[in-house]
Amino acid sequence: MELDAKIPEGPIETLWDRHKFDLKLVNPANKRKYNIIVVGSGLAGGSAAATLGELGYNVQCFCFQDSPRRAHSIAAQGGINAAKNYHGDGDSIYRLFYDTVKGGDFRAREANVYRLAQISVDIIDQCVAQGVPFAREYGGMLDNRSFGGAQVSRTFYARGQTGQQLLLGAYQALERQIAAGQVKMYPRAEMLDLVVVDGHARGIVTRDLVTGEVESHAADAVVLGTGGYGNVYYLSTNAKGCNATAIWRAYKKGALFANPCFTQIHPTCIPVTGSYQSKLTLMSESLRNDGRIWVPLRKGDKRPPNSIPAEERDYFLERKYPSFGNLVPRDVASRNAKAVCDEGRGVGESGLGVYLDFKSALERLGKHVIKERYGNLFDMYERITGEDPYQAPMRIYPAIHYTMGGLWVDYNLMSTIPGLYVIGEANFSDHGANRLGASALMQGLADGYFILPYTISDYLATTKLLKVDSSHEAFRESEAQVACKTKRLLEIKGTRPVDSFHRDLGKLVWEYCGMARTAEGLRHLLEKIPELREQFWRDVTVPGTGSELNQSLEKAGRVGDFLELAELMCLDALERNESCGGHFREEYQTAEGEALRNDAEYSYAAAWQYRGDGQAPAMVKEPLHFDYVHPSQRSYK
Repeated sequence: MELDAKIPEGPIETLWDRHKFDLKLVNPANKRKYNIIVVGSGLAGGSAAATLGELGYNVQCFCFQDSPRRAHSIAAQGGINAAKNYHGDGDSIYRLFYDTVKGGDFRAREANVYRLAQISVDIIDQCVAQGVPFAREYGGMLDNRSFGGAQVSRTFYARGQTGQQLLLGAYQALERQIAAGQVKMYPRAEMLDLVVVDGHARGIVTRDLVTGEVESHAADAVVLGTGGYGNVYYLSTNAKGCNATAIWRAYKKGALFANPCFTQIHPTCIPVTGSYQSKLTLMSESLRNDGRIWVPLRKGDKRPPNSIPAEERDYFLERKYPSFGNLVPRDVASRNAKAVCDEGRGVGESGLGVYLDFKSALERLGKHVIKERYGNLFDMYERITGEDPYQAPMRIYPAIHYTMGGLWVDYNLMSTIPGLYVIGEANFSDHGANRLGASALMQGLADGYFILPYTISDYLATTKLLKVDSSHEAFRESEAQVACKTKRLLEIKGTRPVDSFHRDLGKLVWEYCGMARTAEGLRHLLEKIPELREQFWRDVTVPGTGSELNQSLEKAGRVGDFLELAELMCLDALERNESCGGHFREEYQTAEGEALRNDAEYSYAAAWQYRGDGQAPAMVKEPLHFDYVHPSQRSYK
């Protein structure tokens, strides 16, 4: 198989505008003849469904939550990037493009990234028009703050609740289309299979999570906006319900999966406190604007932080990276936090933590300013830890937060299955090996509001689709496969609950395919995961039946998929003999401990093709070309 990214030719500055003109359109009167399925109702899925409905298409939107308002996009805290240059500090579309390509360690497509930067300015206008309450300066202008990997202030924010406010904007637009009859919403419905007819995506099979009923839904095109796969690690900042089932089932129907080993560790999370935990809590990257990260200079120093004088502290990011300081990209900050903890200088009972200290900012700005900027985050931290961050530093440690890998898509956001579009975190396209902070919300809304509505019309206008409904044989086959898997899970009647397998998998993947990886560790993991998967299918216990609300059954299906996806992640990590962004192979690092890329051999996106159970997947390479931002050793010093 050869991959065609369908990137237009010409100057990158005009690429998207010319491409939009070249795309075929669907006559407004004909749009009502087309049905489109959107799976997921977060920022990407919700904005796509709302926009497609507004254009006149018939849309069916599915989410496993009880309301689109509960999509995990609501948890995003710090902000959304846009190259508005309101601060007059030198920002531009080109600088946002440059920072994103560099921040991704030169493993993303230039054309996609430039388009993202270009559209960023329109996203803010759209959201302001919707009434999103972005923070404003005294004179009424929208305010900005800084995020990692940039030396300008380009992040728009709504205190520490930016994702929630943006999602409410998309939700209101979606509800408007639901009321107008253009969008039909299916809450508490989980996609369990993709239906492919004559090589084209023509529908999905879902399970009603309340009644257990399995249903088929047919359409002319399918859009997946189902988020990432960070919960493969068990402990992550993702909501517990976040899963990879939709994209994994699509992978097994022929959609290629790109760069699965590119996973992001977020440096500012509340540290693990015990084996009983089921998830971790994010502390926004925005806190690094005013918080200073440090550890004691001396190993094993267990004095309270306020008792350690300044000369006995190591502000290690400020020391190593004077130009960017505490605002280095996430992969760099995370690796350095791990390094000082590995040296024995970590804080807290476990020694797996560093301090995020606001004393200087409180003295310089006053408590009222810090409370205005971060009040809800400080309150959250105190509720969880019982410690007052106004009086003592926060304790933070890196944790899994985002996945840059996902289903491969071309410039039009279409996967290798015609008619299957993938948007937001579910695809691989924009962030390379490391996402910069405040860019996830930007990508989700760019895909949903401004890219997909153009590109999907071209597919519908140029593709001759036969009339297909849910009585087609392909739907019956998919329903039978779903029923068979459900029956198998319920009949095992083993001794171990689903969560115990998920926890064991998470520990293994975090240890050997987390912040640091080695060939030896990855080979070990590739032996252990099949063993754990075999135990799962032999000894898991799933109480209840399939014809009722059964959360154990839901989790079992998702963990079964994670046990397969984890193996692909490790295979991808083992094949990529270099360090880049969030993929840090200990064998490949500079003398100063920074990631050491191998552009001569690995300047490509690795897309994996499913070839059947029990068979090794095949890797297909998409070469990456850099005509504007030439690859170099990243430096934030």
